[in-house]
Amino acid sequence: MPDHDVLIIGAGFSGLYQLYKLRELGFDAHIVEAGADVGGTWYWNRYPGARCDIESIFYSYSFDPELEQTWDWTERYSAQPEILAYVNHVADKHDLRKDIAFNTRITTLEFHDDDDTWTATTDSGATITARYVIAATGCLSKPLNPTFPGIDDFDGDIYRTWEWPHDGVDLTGKRVGVVGTGSSAVQTITAIAPDVAELTVFQRTPTYAVPAHNRPVAEELAKARTHYDELREASRMAVGGWPCSVDLAPFFEDLDDATAEEALDQRYQKGGLCYQMTFRDMLLLPEANDRAAEFVRARIKDIVTDPATAELLTPRSYPIAAKRMCVDTGYYEVYNRPNVTLVDIKKNPIETFTERGIRVGDTEYEFDVIILATGFDAMTGALESIDIQHGDQTLRDKWSHGPRTYLGLMSAGFPNLFTVTGPQSPSVLSNMMTSIEYHVEWITDVLKYLRDHGLHRIEPEVAAEDNWVNTNNDLADMTLLGEAPSWYMGVNVPGKPRVALPFVGGVEVYKQIGDGIAVSNYHGFEMV
Repeated sequence: MPDHDVLIIGAGFSGLYQLYKLRELGFDAHIVEAGADVGGTWYWNRYPGARCDIESIFYSYSFDPELEQTWDWTERYSAQPEILAYVNHVADKHDLRKDIAFNTRITTLEFHDDDDTWTATTDSGATITARYVIAATGCLSKPLNPTFPGIDDFDGDIYRTWEWPHDGVDLTGKRVGVVGTGSSAVQTITAIAPDVAELTVFQRTPTYAVPAHNRPVAEELAKARTHYDELREASRMAVGGWPCSVDLAPFFEDLDDATAEEALDQRYQKGGLCYQMTFRDMLLLPEANDRAAEFVRARIKDIVTDPATAELLTPRSYPIAAKRMCVDTGYYEVYNRPNVTLVDIKKNPIETFTERGIRVGDTEYEFDVIILATGFDAMTGALESIDIQHGDQTLRDKWSHGPRTYLGLMSAGFPNLFTVTGPQSPSVLSNMMTSIEYHVEWITDVLKYLRDHGLHRIEPEVAAEDNWVNTNNDLADMTLLGEAPSWYMGVNVPGKPRVALPFVGGVEVYKQIGDGIAVSNYHGFEMV
């Protein structure tokens, strides 16, 4: 007999909810977590200014009505400490830690055909066996750690946003360099600029950022509590997994110039990622995308007083929303400060780190601290960092030309292995909480179905998987997603295949497909 019915990898939002659901149905489920406590991405990413880019009211669990009514979010967009406190509260409330092994990393997974079980080996050499494995490893949990010439020569301190010291770092009065301008960098830069003596930002590609208009959320939360069920259902049936009105007609059909401008202004003033849903065809028609992008470019020019700096900060080489947009709390305003300098490393790349700092071209920038905000090997990195084997096949080899899954839930040839918000599901293009809950509940239902029918092995049919991969790629090819060098396409990782990693069809379409497959006795899956 295996040690457990189900082994769950990861104790973030998805792993905790998966444990809760399986225990509720009497499964023996056990979590293995690399960190020292719960929280997933919110445990690891503690850099200054870290916060969610989905509104707190929607970036929360829906399974516990009492929790919805009693947990008091303080801000429209919650900061990392508040989110981590929420996760800890959930773990305590439902006594989840008793089934979690912390400070334990899975290094290999091997499936055995003779008894249809997985054997997991940990970094300590211990083994754990289970009938099923659920990888709740997160979409942005495998950091990129690029090397720079001379990095070991730097005499100051180097910090990485994804492993920020838990007791914090005092940057007051320091000369600080930040490499990167993605979401983590944008938040860090905005937070530390008022405190440091000098801040130098090394930018390769400028980002599109829209304002958060962050504020206390008590009044909105009180209103939401009167109809939370309706809000949750609206989230499940929304394109992005949270309610953004998309009732405008496609850009060219009904909108004159003035109406389009008014719609963009309304979304911009509201703030947040709903801006990218102003037009239903923003990621389909270049003309619609250009109009939305130009609106944001004009706002950058309005905010940043130095024209040369404003131009450097203005994205022109890729469509808006084809890379992850940032939700900012004063990012562009930072560059009006006299202590902040922007360096274009697209034109003049970093040559080397030095004893005193960073050299770009003929200029050496001297620092006390350098912060690396260099991104993640998104969606596939965490899974491929585990040596997952079935016979002579490894998942890493199978995915060498891009991930191959059925619904982003399983991969043919690897029975009884599930992925929560895996590649080729909506995941990072959605409110992760909505997508997490849907996957957890779908996996829970299929495990119950297997148990109820005396079955103990499941995997996708190759034909069903091939069809899903083709569907995913065909949908992405209809959009502008491939025109940006983004982690959505795996472009940020040297040698990684350039393919669309998330499903672009929307949360509501994906839910209808997933529900239909489940209702038809899990069409496309082989069960034994």
